[in-house]
Amino acid sequence: MFKILVVEDDKKLRQLFCTVLARNGYRALSAEDGKDALSILDKEYVDLIISDIMMPHMDGYELTKTLREANFNLPILMVTAKENFADKQRGFLVGIDDYMVKPIDVNEMILRVGALLRRAKIVSDRKLECGNTLLDYDSLTVSQYEECILLPQKEFYLLYKLLSYPNKTFTKQQLMDEIWGMDSESDEHTVVVHINRLRERFKECTDFEIITVRGLGYKAVKPT
Repeated sequence: MFKILVVEDDKKLRQLFCTVLARNGYRALSAEDGKDALSILDKEYVDLIISDIMMPHMDGYELTKTLREANFNLPILMVTAKENFADKQRGFLVGIDDYMVKPIDVNEMILRVGALLRRAKIVSDRKLECGNTLLDYDSLTVSQYEECILLPQKEFYLLYKLLSYPNKTFTKQQLMDEIWGMDSESDEHTVVVHINRLRERFKECTDFEIITVRGLGYKAVKPT
């Protein structure tokens, strides 16, 4: 069972989050502020943190910064009434993984928690399974049944990215920035070329399909 630490100074909201998490199969721990959270983390292993920003003694920014500097890499979902871009930017700069603005839809919160936990597992394992297809990030290989394929680096990263977020559409520019780098002199046609190579390599694969979302970009889906 995943352990999730809720850090929130509003008692009623803290209790609500903990109740919803418990009903969805998580073990919920609670803390009143950042200092209380650090005390709990000294004694308990936690898989994910849901934290408010504005709290006494130690706010969400300081808590996140302290954890990242101490090499705590667990996902952090920040929940706050502060909704302007500067506040969100500050949160991501100190190391949060996701952001929700109050009032919170608790059903959406549960979806985000699940996505963050899946992403964290992918990062820690550095392996990704999709049906009978296994991607190994360290060796840049794709294994299917008895066959193991060593992919060129950029092709592998592109496929790994798409399969890490099934059904999520990525624009060509997003893929360029993340895989080739924002300073790359290559243009978006490079993404098209690599997508076409992947489609050719895996045209017989029944575990996934890379489709074009017209006017937007690409996504990986399970063939119907």
